[in-house]
Amino acid sequence: MVRKVISHLAGAVVLSLMFLLSFQASGQFFNQPVSWRGSVEKAGENLYDLTFVATMGPEWHIYDMEEYEGGPNPTTLELKLPEGVRAVGKPYIKSNVVKSYDKAFKMEVGVCSSPVVIVQRVEASSGGEVISTIEWQVCKDGQCLTPEEKTIRLVLPGPAAGKIASSESVVEAAADDAPAGAKGTSLWSVILEAIAWGFVALLTPCVFPMVPMTVSFFLKNSGSKRRGRFMAMLYGISIVALYTLPIGIIILITYFVGGDAVTADIFNWLATHWIPNLIFFAIFMVFAASFFGAFEITMPSRFVNKADSKSDKGGLIGVFFMALTLVLVSFSCTGPIVGSVLIKSTQGEIWEPVITMFAFSVAFALPFTVFAFAPSLLKDLPKSGGWLNSVKVVLGFLELALGLKFLSVADQTYHWGILDREVYLALWIVIFTLLGLYLLGKIRFVNDTPKEHLSVKRLLLSIAVFAFVVYMIPGMWGAPLKALSGYLPPLTSQDFVILPGGRAVSEGGAEAGTADGKAPKYSDFLDLPHGLEGFFDYNEALEYARKVNKPLFVDFTGHGCVNCREMEAVVWSDSRVLELLRNEYVIVALYADDKKRLPESEWVTLENGKVLKELGKINSNFVMHKFGANAQPYYILLDGKEKPLASPRGYNTDIDQFVSFLKEGVENYRSSL
Repeated sequence: MVRKVISHLAGAVVLSLMFLLSFQASGQFFNQPVSWRGSVEKAGENLYDLTFVATMGPEWHIYDMEEYEGGPNPTTLELKLPEGVRAVGKPYIKSNVVKSYDKAFKMEVGVCSSPVVIVQRVEASSGGEVISTIEWQVCKDGQCLTPEEKTIRLVLPGPAAGKIASSESVVEAAADDAPAGAKGTSLWSVILEAIAWGFVALLTPCVFPMVPMTVSFFLKNSGSKRRGRFMAMLYGISIVALYTLPIGIIILITYFVGGDAVTADIFNWLATHWIPNLIFFAIFMVFAASFFGAFEITMPSRFVNKADSKSDKGGLIGVFFMALTLVLVSFSCTGPIVGSVLIKSTQGEIWEPVITMFAFSVAFALPFTVFAFAPSLLKDLPKSGGWLNSVKVVLGFLELALGLKFLSVADQTYHWGILDREVYLALWIVIFTLLGLYLLGKIRFVNDTPKEHLSVKRLLLSIAVFAFVVYMIPGMWGAPLKALSGYLPPLTSQDFVILPGGRAVSEGGAEAGTADGKAPKYSDFLDLPHGLEGFFDYNEALEYARKVNKPLFVDFTGHGCVNCREMEAVVWSDSRVLELLRNEYVIVALYADDKKRLPESEWVTLENGKVLKELGKINSNFVMHKFGANAQPYYILLDGKEKPLASPRGYNTDIDQFVSFLKEGVENYRSSL
């Protein structure tokens, strides 16, 4: 009795945590319907076009830049230009403007739909930062929201970057935009992962037995073929809606309750603070124990029984409750999968959790819908049996391995030192070795059935798992393991590493000296990869770069940044990149999520009175206001006067392009001397 109560309580608690965490994570970048981004494009000798692009939903529009007496609020652009920069003409809307009579204002007005492109040309005899303030009002169906404004900071490269092609963006800076190419790639990877997990969920022990129940329900209630197909389609749509709509509703509630107050600070807290990361870690460990057979996590039976009883009514309402029964019954198996999908997708934009959950639910619902359409296909399915529990146990091992990532993020950002790279690798090696032994039948769990023979499928899977274990073992002595770079702690956290040149280094890399010969600030707890020497404070690095007459390489990074670790393992490890970084640049790494509390003398007070005390928050605020970027990784090349030497780069694992990027910076630096 006690065990049953505990399992139900665990199910309710975990479900509540999933919804709470998705509530916190999903609304982070949900501002109003209009999203702006800015860029700088070279237009001629000392001429640049400042381009601002607004995107919004198809039902929304903003007004043009004409003044209307007694009419709507026009879109305006104000610039604060640095010395040596002047505006050429007035800003204008380059995209389509539709003029029509507005009954509400009783006048002809110009409206613009997405995308809206505003251009302002400037002439710059020197580089500098342009502060652009855009004000607009967005409307739809005769209703308008209150006017909003956004400040975008852009950096003009000045004459030193004259080699940049006129069609190439010098800076793309928006508070809610990631580097070009990074978001699209990561979104598609998350969607594909969600689809894969949706199909995997079908093979779990609490989902697969629902297939014959589904077929039986539709054979009994469908009636005519046409009606049966309609009900099957409605069944699939209901499953998708039950997974997707709650996330959308949570996002709407977050917007109306929090609005713009739900900022990127919350996202940073969710991604790097020890509380949510330890909660995620605990959730994964609890589900792993459940999958191994320690206990069953189930939804409270009254919810399931109530939904199941209403599904017996038949008709369209019965179809919906049949879908609800499926979702509730399958929770103990799909819960950790849904949690993984949600957590992964909250690393991106506001709509990513909805899109990825939609992708997961479509893949999950598709087989049930197909069998509801054509019940005869059921005879080709394998029967339920011990193989389902084997799938569940394999998922348990994966939960153990993946859950360590959350503990690792907290460990890195707070410098606890409990899960260094070799410890992390040792745990993965043991976990996957045990998984391989399980697949060979050498380990058996409580709900497993004895097997007299080893199937070919299990043999092939065990070979793949043991091959993976063998691949990881050299990592214990510093092998880069590039394929796992995004999941493992950085090499600098390992006690013993063999550098690319064959040099052994213990407990991190070497250190650079400051302009007065002292060790760099924060180098007692921060390191650069591959034994590179560098700095962790911008002003200190800039001073040293001026002293040694070298360009500055700014690396905006983070402990919990998966793409940063992949860039370091795949791109930075290339001998050409290492040579350029080591010999031609002064490197400064600015961590956006480091939780080190600085002395009071280094605190930063913002205009609104907020005091930034942690290194990561200070760095994030600095990079956002200095360079207009908040995504990691972000790489900037500067000369001694802080002028850009090339177009900044984000996440892109093309090594040749990165080498060209570094060489371009060196060439432009030398030509400016």
